[in-house]
Amino acid sequence: MKIIISESEEGQRVDFALAELAGISRSQAQRWIESDLVRINGRSPRASRRVRCGDSLEATPAEPAPSSVAPEAIPLSVLYEDDDLIVIDKPAGLVVHPAPGHPGGTLVNALLHHCGDLAGVGGVLRPGIVHRLDQGTSGVMVAAKNDVAHRVLSEQFRDHSIEREYRALVRALPGADTGRVDQPIGRHPRDRKRMSVRSHRGREASTVWRVLRRFRVTGRSWLAVLPESGRTHQIRVHLAAAGMPVVSDPVYGRSRREPLALDHPALHASTLGFDHPRLGERLRFEAPLPDDLAQLIASLEAREEGA
Repeated sequence: MKIIISESEEGQRVDFALAELAGISRSQAQRWIESDLVRINGRSPRASRRVRCGDSLEATPAEPAPSSVAPEAIPLSVLYEDDDLIVIDKPAGLVVHPAPGHPGGTLVNALLHHCGDLAGVGGVLRPGIVHRLDQGTSGVMVAAKNDVAHRVLSEQFRDHSIEREYRALVRALPGADTGRVDQPIGRHPRDRKRMSVRSHRGREASTVWRVLRRFRVTGRSWLAVLPESGRTHQIRVHLAAAGMPVVSDPVYGRSRREPLALDHPALHASTLGFDHPRLGERLRFEAPLPDDLAQLIASLEAREEGA
């Protein structure tokens, strides 16, 4: 690939200009530069070098590494699909990408089977993935089918322009109808598998919630939850820190006795909205409650009405 820098790119960093012109992420552009795959006027540049009008920018990226993740014929509930992206309703229990303890049977394995070649789109082990849901969380997710879609969607998640709303059943009857949790989240100081608001190196995180219904007989509440950042386990950690642990959460639930039990946290990603990475139009998707959670809510309503 060879590009002559125009006036509109004048003064940009090489990595920024390359990302924009090649339709890749800035981190990928930096990897190309660090791997000596980029030339400016025939010379290897630093990522911070400023380009000038008339500069010759050449990039010779290596072929994408073949994915070590095998396609698997795992059924997917597809809400929308086109040449750029796919939106699915992830069931609780499905791990998003391979990791220690979960080498297969993941959403990535299913996407590789369903979509075909996703090599190089977002990384070898996580092709197409731009965000995650915890294993026990159900609901709507989007995955990218090409580098441009991956970059644009990733930027929207990074800039928090994505619309996200969750439903959570919690073990509490909050006095207020709405609330907000603003507490940094980081690794638990003693248990590295958990996240905590007491971490010494926490990153800023904000979560807004509102009560949809209180089930006073059972001491439970049905919440709408809007995360304003994207930290690991954020909703579960923040609600637990606010004294409202998610029902059936084995990690942050604070109780081993749960008479209204599911085999996963009662947390569901109900809504996802974003701008289409190529067309620019706003898209919005909703995923219905999974059967087990819907039945649990119905049983709570029945007990409330019978009281």
